[in-house]
Amino acid sequence: MKLSIVVPAHNEEENITDTVENIERAVSIEHELLVVDDHSTDATVGLVQGLCAKYSNLRLISNRSDNGFANAVKTGFANVHTNVVVPVMGDLCDDLATIERMFRKIEEGYDVVCGARYIKGGARIGGSKLKGFFSWFAGKTLYYILGLPTHDIANAFKMFRKEVIDSIVVESRGFEISMEMVLRAYYAGFKIAEVPTVWRERTKGKSSFKMLRLFPSYLKIYLWGIFRRFF
Repeated sequence: MKLSIVVPAHNEEENITDTVENIERAVSIEHELLVVDDHSTDATVGLVQGLCAKYSNLRLISNRSDNGFANAVKTGFANVHTNVVVPVMGDLCDDLATIERMFRKIEEGYDVVCGARYIKGGARIGGSKLKGFFSWFAGKTLYYILGLPTHDIANAFKMFRKEVIDSIVVESRGFEISMEMVLRAYYAGFKIAEVPTVWRERTKGKSSFKMLRLFPSYLKIYLWGIFRRFF
């Protein structure tokens, strides 16, 4: 069983070299690494092309659809060559040590493994307190209302068996894709687990995550998940 790591990257020239090199140092599992360029207008593409000469398992993929996190992730998923995949943010916010713990859960028979910030051993360091509250609230309430086997549904740091990705239809166009995929996998009967992880706010570059603009999309998925259970 091998692993694919997908890194969506939009104008990440300040982070992408460190992200790729940190992944290669941290992950001992045999893996391929796909950086998905999401319509970058800076030096991201050139930097990744240079890194491809250094790392034979690294591939640069272009998102040919409309720009945005969801389409970049979908593009990456469509191009993987293995049966296990995990998206990693291009801004160094994800704790790469979590990947091997996730993979062990996949080997135990789980189909989806969520990196959880709001359980023992996990943490959310820095960033907007408002965003932190909403992600904590969504995870906790869906855990108790639906029995969803994760306390942190909003975190994008999740590992999937490829069969999960291939069997669900995802409609999201933004960051809410992370919530939708887990909810659809849950209702499709796939086995879900979580492991603690530590998330840290980026220190370089600008985030494309805009809470006020994205809140309606998150709310729509959140309510869909609840209505799907009771109606």
